[in-house]
Amino acid sequence: MEKRNKIIKELLNGTYTSLKTVVPIKHEISKPQLLGKALHTQFGVLIGITGDVGGKLVLSGEETVFGAIGETMFGMALEGEMLASFSGELGNMLAGSLSTTIEGEGINTDITSPTIIQGNTSLSGYMQALHVTVAFAGAGDMDIYLLLD
Repeated sequence: MEKRNKIIKELLNGTYTSLKTVVPIKHEISKPQLLGKALHTQFGVLIGITGDVGGKLVLSGEETVFGAIGETMFGMALEGEMLASFSGELGNMLAGSLSTTIEGEGINTDITSPTIIQGNTSLSGYMQALHVTVAFAGAGDMDIYLLLD
């Protein structure tokens, strides 16, 4: 149990560090909460995590939030297929940075290719889920979920 709590702490801290490193928008992060029900989303990205810890990293939010982040990072509006592609790449960058960060703490992980979530989607079948909301200045809120197997 102690090892699992250390891994969860490092996953959360690594997620925070990754956000600061990857997304050049001032943001505030809510306190982590346990999600006690199935996760429902309309738009987002899912990245699988394997290795010392198994689970999924899910970024969920309005398309406009992903679009605003993309516009800030690349200087141009993104929509349609370009927005979906950018959203997957954003998930990839965050999960890759997370994996690298926690490796420094002795936790070995690997990530899967991003899966884009579009339309009314419900995710379940995980042992534990942690949820934080990130409020990006001028862009809106994004929900980040760590779904642990």
